[in-house]
Amino acid sequence: MGAPFKKFEAHASGGPRIREIPMRMVLPNLVTVLAICAGLSGIRFAFEDRFEPAVVMVLVAAFLDGIDGRLARMLKATSKFGAQMDSLADIVNFGVAPALVLYAFLLDRAGSPGWIAALLFTIACGMRLARFNVLAEETDQPAWQSEYFVGVPAPAGAVLVMLPCYLYFLRLGLEPSRPAAFIATGFTVLVAFLLVSRLPVYSGKSVKVPGDRVLPVILGVVLYILLLMAYPWYTLTASVAGYLLFLPFSVRAYSKRAMREGEKVPPSDIG
Repeated sequence: MGAPFKKFEAHASGGPRIREIPMRMVLPNLVTVLAICAGLSGIRFAFEDRFEPAVVMVLVAAFLDGIDGRLARMLKATSKFGAQMDSLADIVNFGVAPALVLYAFLLDRAGSPGWIAALLFTIACGMRLARFNVLAEETDQPAWQSEYFVGVPAPAGAVLVMLPCYLYFLRLGLEPSRPAAFIATGFTVLVAFLLVSRLPVYSGKSVKVPGDRVLPVILGVVLYILLLMAYPWYTLTASVAGYLLFLPFSVRAYSKRAMREGEKVPPSDIG
């Protein structure tokens, strides 16, 4: 006798096909597809010299790609198909799209070094995502290490690497010149190395907000979103600067925690 519920069924005109997927299983995958569309649209806008909407689309892609997994877990709609889709979307939205947009905007003025930097960033992003997938399957890591990423996360790397675009959009008199292109090339390589580094980066996923501070935290989040809408490039520039300043404190906190726990192993990439 066959199983009452089958994942696949035979089809006379072709191979097996997936049967009867609930709508809640489709929604996270739809968000993933929309994220890919946003990332590729950003590349198109960049090729048309429409750089502000290009950067906005890449940021939208990064946001959508960052919430699809959480949406799937919230709806209890995780699946192997969705995991594979999400991995493919990650490399496009966090690696390919930011690199090509930044190259079309500025790095091409540096010639071959600019293209090499764009390639390094994309490859580093792919390696970072692959390492995350491998380490996420390990279960022998101390529980406290799940609070830290290994290296800068790919979504953060995508936001960081486009800092030259934010600075130009501030209308501070900066021009996409050849010297600026070489500076941006060096910055892109730096972000690529941060992605594949062993730098312990605090994830903040285990943070619990005390009940008497929930309202101030909500107000702070709303304020940030409003600033992002009203002054997007100022807010993003400040966010990038704050994140880079945060990294040394994260390393210091990890070292103290490792000494307290008596651990000498590297941080986990789970979570």
